[in-house]
Amino acid sequence: MALTEIDHVSENDRMAECIDNCFEAAQACEWCADECIGMGEEMARCIRLCRDVADLTTMHARFMARESGYSSELAETCAEACKECADECEQHDHNHCQVCAEVLRECADSCRDMASA
Repeated sequence: MALTEIDHVSENDRMAECIDNCFEAAQACEWCADECIGMGEEMARCIRLCRDVADLTTMHARFMARESGYSSELAETCAEACKECADECEQHDHNHCQVCAEVLRECADSCRDMASA
């Protein structure tokens, strides 16, 4: 089912954008974590944060899709985790880390927007 079929999502552009950003962030984080494996202990924090964010963002997207009463609280947590992970990824020169950081900044902004909605 397309998001346009979910009434409360299709009627709320900010929510639809946040859901898209959350899924994109999860994909970027999974890619980044996978690329960082085997690069040494200095990448351990990046891997852990990316995995946490991948789980949080997909959960947040699912909560928004089902209109969970916990969505706004999760949005704030998600925004904070995205920012922390982006800060970590930016410290590394690898392309996957830089791409991940960029995607996470956008996701953090849309999650903050949803938290204040």
